[in-house]
Amino acid sequence: MSFQPLGNRVLILREEQTNTTASGIIIPDSAKEKPLEGKVIAVGKDAIEAGIAEGDIVVFPKYGGTEITMDGVEYLIMSSKDILGVMK
Repeated sequence: MSFQPLGNRVLILREEQTNTTASGIIIPDSAKEKPLEGKVIAVGKDAIEAGIAEGDIVVFPKYGGTEITMDGVEYLIMSSKDILGVMK
């Protein structure tokens, strides 16, 4: 399925967290927090003007965006104004 965000919206795929700590303790799925960074999959034309491009790794707030599921994969749609920064 293809998805094109409108305006200043951005489609983000959350980055997966590791299941173990540095000391080797396994973290169960119920105790994990959702990651606060992800890969930009698609951008609206106004978001491109804001300096966000497909493939960027971005950081976003904990409670920002709207979660959607397409083809069994969970994505996040948010405004480019809500993105805190781009990882370089």
